[in-house]
Amino acid sequence: MPQGTVKHFDPQTGSGALLTDAQTEVAIDPVAFSASGLQELRLGQRVRFEVEEGQGGPRVTDLQLVSL
Repeated sequence: MPQGTVKHFDPQTGSGALLTDAQTEVAIDPVAFSASGLQELRLGQRVRFEVEEGQGGPRVTDLQLVSL
């Protein structure tokens, strides 16, 4: 499961982006955020995730915290 950091996040929409350890930006799908059970994400927070190809490009489908 790849890891990365939160680049930006909008708690009202549940969308944002992660920067992978390979320096690739991946969008956070609001459905995946909601399914994760997390209440919020903070800038720079470390996460593990799965990526799935979608219509608009790769999107996060499974999201887990590495650190608080």
